[in-house]
Amino acid sequence: MKGTLLDAAKKMAAVAVEAVRPERLVREGLRLGGGRIEVQGREFDMAGIEAVDVLAFGKAASGMAWGAAEVLEGRLRRALMVAPSGAGPEPPGFTRLEASHPHPDARSLVAGRAALDLAAGSDVGDLLLLLVSGGGSSLLCAPRRGVDLRAKADTAMALMARGADIRELNTVRKHLSLVKGGGLASAAKGRVLNLLLSDVPGDDPEIIAAGPGHWDGSTFAEAAGILRRRGLWDDPPPGVRETIEAGLRGDIPETLKRDDPVAGRISTFIIGRNATALAAARREAEAMGFRASILAAADSGEAREAAVRYVPSLIASLRGHRPGDPPIALIAGGEHTVTIRGAGLGGRNQEFVLAALVDLERRARTGAADRAVLADYVRTGKLHGRDWLVMSFGTDGVDGPTDAAGAWGGPEVLVKAKTLGLNMGARLDDNDSYRFFQKAGGLYKTGPTGTNVMDIRFLLIA
Repeated sequence: MKGTLLDAAKKMAAVAVEAVRPERLVREGLRLGGGRIEVQGREFDMAGIEAVDVLAFGKAASGMAWGAAEVLEGRLRRALMVAPSGAGPEPPGFTRLEASHPHPDARSLVAGRAALDLAAGSDVGDLLLLLVSGGGSSLLCAPRRGVDLRAKADTAMALMARGADIRELNTVRKHLSLVKGGGLASAAKGRVLNLLLSDVPGDDPEIIAAGPGHWDGSTFAEAAGILRRRGLWDDPPPGVRETIEAGLRGDIPETLKRDDPVAGRISTFIIGRNATALAAARREAEAMGFRASILAAADSGEAREAAVRYVPSLIASLRGHRPGDPPIALIAGGEHTVTIRGAGLGGRNQEFVLAALVDLERRARTGAADRAVLADYVRTGKLHGRDWLVMSFGTDGVDGPTDAAGAWGGPEVLVKAKTLGLNMGARLDDNDSYRFFQKAGGLYKTGPTGTNVMDIRFLLIA
């Protein structure tokens, strides 16, 4: 290994993100030739297709649109791209709409209506190609009657603040929406082909962007249960409880179900996922001389609790590590949540790293176990006399409401924090990881990457 552990981590991160560039994934996953479209070995006869309409939406909309435009050159009738502000350019022939992320705004309503109109404008002999990536649930917004945009956004923010995971969040959002939970596919009259870039644990197409082009297995009853568990049922935003109760009574229709005839016209493929990025990072780590392994590809749960689960893996790797042994790279992926209890600023990745530092210090000070590994931690920040690094970042380049993709921590950060008198535990309690790393060093900034396959974590030992 040449350079520092931080140099290695940044190189692994760059290679991982490059492996899930959306334009390349679409070009490799979607093929056109001999009058057929082929996706992952499955062929679709184009002879009966009168026209192809395309809708690309999400954080990776630009790259996915460019990939499709290249493959389907000359076959597109209508093409729409919906992306966050600052996303990459649209290909020739595409209409571009910008909308808000992570919370919808008035532009999201315009985009939601445009998406439904595009789908409804297709005919029985047409193909609607949906290029879907994370962030799409905020960019396309079409609330059911009785629920306005503010109520939907407030519900989502309240659920996230209470630690709801992506499945819980989307179950509620789908049942307040006309576009999510298969609503977009239901509006189309012809075939629907979904190409998805997964940003959820388990790569469930029902959850990615809240599944606008796919059938949905969740119910109004489940949505009501989530609101009760998260303390929102008794005092929700206006119209939310009334809408869910109307669904429970059967006064308004459920989301699209698998046994609905519409579902028979839907084909769905995952063309990129977290595991793709992790495998690329592992190959790069091995090329740099690390002994690398992947711990998980679909981790979830509270960020600070997950950090406490990961620290023992770091310590265990050091127990038998001798001078001259190859450096170690433990790699993981998934997406954590944060229950906001404080008034600070941060994101799930920054909170994960700060929680790992706090847990290491706790273990070092109690001294009950792993004394040899942790003996110098409080004084020098080193583990077993070695340099080490923990990094966690979002592949989209955004971590919560901050300008950082995530953070990293190691001896250098710990020593600077001690010099400045920063209290790591107090910062963690206040959910103030961003300001901690801003002062101590350790913020990892990439800017928006144009892709989105959840988060990646590295635990490195020199």
